[in-house]
Amino acid sequence: MNQTRVTEFILLGFGNLHSLNILFFILFLTIFLLTVVGNLILIVLFAVKAKLQTPMYYFLCHLSISDLVISTNIVPNMLGAVLLGKKIMTYIGCIAQFYFYCGTTISECFLLSVMSYDRYLAICNPLRYSSIMVYKFCIGLSLWPWLLGFTLNLIGVLPLSNYHFCRDNIIDHVFCDISPLQKLSCSDTSLVELEAFLFSMPVFIVPCGFIIVTYVYIFLTIFKIPSTTGKQKTFSTCSSHLIIVVTFYGTLIAKYMIPSVGHSLIINKIASLLHTLFTPLFNPIIYSLRNQDIRMELLHF
Repeated sequence: MNQTRVTEFILLGFGNLHSLNILFFILFLTIFLLTVVGNLILIVLFAVKAKLQTPMYYFLCHLSISDLVISTNIVPNMLGAVLLGKKIMTYIGCIAQFYFYCGTTISECFLLSVMSYDRYLAICNPLRYSSIMVYKFCIGLSLWPWLLGFTLNLIGVLPLSNYHFCRDNIIDHVFCDISPLQKLSCSDTSLVELEAFLFSMPVFIVPCGFIIVTYVYIFLTIFKIPSTTGKQKTFSTCSSHLIIVVTFYGTLIAKYMIPSVGHSLIINKIASLLHTLFTPLFNPIIYSLRNQDIRMELLHF
């Protein structure tokens, strides 16, 4: 009870990189700027190009917004930690960073499932697609992921904000994640850890399961197409989304399945880096390279 309560945290990032800190800072900054520019270009293209104002690109626009929020929330502080060897964050700033990270990640899980539903309707029920994916329905489908993401994550954030931090204030991670914060807390975190585990089941597994089911129906429909050209053309309409789903869930599973102790801590940091820095850049690159409509609009932009 006589210990001083922690009011700020020291974010170490990747610790002391010695002479490589400038090199890594330039590399991460370049990727961050490319991520911001790439996702902004997709958003602007959707806003100004009538050809891209379809449900698929509308949901892609929301995906780009989600990637921008994740990057701008995590990367600037991480860059400071890389350049200076550490980054001082206030208690409120740390909790806010985790809130926006958690909310955006959950939103992206549901948003990717919405995009898979869109591809399911377009491929498996093409005659009914236009009558189902009307303007109001698309708005509703895009708003629900954001509402669910930034309300459901309060289940984990509110108890975390009531923790008492009276121990070491050094976070040996790339951002304020729940695991390092729980290790620093002097409060009993067992109940919150159980709630977080039970909470993660519907939040992450249900959207992932929904995506798997929709793609089973999509593949079954594609296999029924008689011509090879028709199969390739149909598959190309959902291949970009499928690559992004595998990348997103792959890095997310790796991030939370790898222990944050010993040598595994470095691997956990790398997985977090892939999820928060490289995946948001990966999305606009994949859609730009694999989507003919976006490539054509970029050439005439």
